[in-house]
Amino acid sequence: MTSGNQVVLDACVLVNAALRDSLLRLAEPPRLYLPRWSSEIIEEMTRTLEEKIGLTLRQTDYLVSEMKAHFAEAWVDGYHALLPEMKNHAKDRHVLAAAAHAGADTIVTFNLKHFPAESLASWEITAQSPDEFLVGLFGAAPDVVYSKIREQAERHGGTQRLLSIHRKTVPKFVELLGRELGR
Repeated sequence: MTSGNQVVLDACVLVNAALRDSLLRLAEPPRLYLPRWSSEIIEEMTRTLEEKIGLTLRQTDYLVSEMKAHFAEAWVDGYHALLPEMKNHAKDRHVLAAAAHAGADTIVTFNLKHFPAESLASWEITAQSPDEFLVGLFGAAPDVVYSKIREQAERHGGTQRLLSIHRKTVPKFVELLGRELGR
């Protein structure tokens, strides 16, 4: 994976704080991919964080301002004209339209059923689970991934705690990291 690899992160993968942190760390220099999202994706993320997780408006505003400050190039606009051409699940057509408009290679989502392969093929986009995506990044640049995840773990309660949190959402990735830690 190179820094030119554009990847749309769906709202559902940005809601989980530990997963979001891991994904965004891997998009910082040395960058393994360029994250992309739209205002609609970020609005969906903040709505979920406020209504289901219990974050305050102040907390979500701070998160979004940090995302803008550190990933200014991630924001995709001007994709609405593509919406009628999207053949995936209606709820997530905005995600595919943003990906197509940005020239993204991949959409990372937990909602794979909303992005059937036949709806993505003409755009040359694939949909991957966060687990599959992180495993791929690890395969492409294991030292970088391991270093950044170890740094995240050191800042947030230790490696075992982070792996325990990640085990629910990205179990194959945790297995790879566990093998690396066992060396």
